[in-house]
Amino acid sequence: MAQIIDGKRIAKEIKDKLKEEVSVLKERGTKICLAVIQVGQDAASSVYVNNKKKACAYIGIDSVSYELKEATTEAELVELIEKLNHTEKVHGILVQLPLPAHIDEDRIIRTISPDKDVDGFHPVNVGRLWLGETGFVSCTPAGIIQLLKYSGIEIAGKECVVIGRSNIVGKPMAALLLRENGTVTVAHSRTADLKEVTRRADILIAAVGQTKMITAEYIKEGAVVIDVGMHRDAQNHLCGDVDFEDVYSRASAITPVPGGVGPMTIAMLMNNCVQAARD
Repeated sequence: MAQIIDGKRIAKEIKDKLKEEVSVLKERGTKICLAVIQVGQDAASSVYVNNKKKACAYIGIDSVSYELKEATTEAELVELIEKLNHTEKVHGILVQLPLPAHIDEDRIIRTISPDKDVDGFHPVNVGRLWLGETGFVSCTPAGIIQLLKYSGIEIAGKECVVIGRSNIVGKPMAALLLRENGTVTVAHSRTADLKEVTRRADILIAAVGQTKMITAEYIKEGAVVIDVGMHRDAQNHLCGDVDFEDVYSRASAITPVPGGVGPMTIAMLMNNCVQAARD
């Protein structure tokens, strides 16, 4: 029977530790502040932003919200970010993605100061990750590493396969697994015989973006399976990239959707905010 990795419980443990550290920093005169910028009223983005604000309130971080109109220009958004870059009391800046089509996301990411880039998307922080230097790490991959560690799953020496090569999950995930001495393969839509590749994995990270694509045929007996996907199935139930019911009997450990990777992403965002103040 597979161990179900409880992301909600682990995320709460991490946030509770951060809450204590935030309290100590406050006593020493450091009040942490996160600036959250949302452009437009995308429903999913609004849910994510509210969850981030709740997490800030829980651990004692101030959050300042900038809810901008859909018609906000790129120049206006750049101007706001530059102002926040130079606002000493603001430790972290988060611009909720996706942005409206008329705004260049890459330019916006590059405008945020690397030292306030708590999402870990700025090219400077990406470079720091690959060089093994200290910097902010993309929250979802960082959360997955903590899921594995808190669950007592050894990474060193293991065959790790990441399905997906996005800048937000796949590539930083590979870098973090390498940092933990895993042997890493990055698979993607152009990988020949994907099932053969994934069946080698002791640890399989599915970030493919297709509903329930990963079935038992992709899984080695006893593998650890981490599901990064978030979709709704034909019955409108939340599900992931992994067919949980099909894979459960083959895996030694597996993350559910919801309640697996999702809560960890926000926990690691909070960790990055505290790191920004700590540094």
